[in-house]
Amino acid sequence: MFHYFFVMKNVTITLDEEVAYWARIRAAEKNTSVSRLVGELLREKMLDEKNYRIAMQHYLSQPARMLKKPGEKYPDRENLYG
Repeated sequence: MFHYFFVMKNVTITLDEEVAYWARIRAAEKNTSVSRLVGELLREKMLDEKNYRIAMQHYLSQPARMLKKPGEKYPDRENLYG
């Protein structure tokens, strides 16, 4: 069995009053600390961005596809948005 240990880094953040109030309530609802809540939110954001980059790289690595058959014209704006 593998155990992963992450080094935790203390940081100080400044929040406006409304955000701090929301964070305290949300943390209490989740039975956690504001510090852990902020850490989890930032980790989610980081993973979302990482997954987006991976998906974009995968999409861009695919061969180009034809959007129309050779000799066909693209539809004009009126037909697309009429």
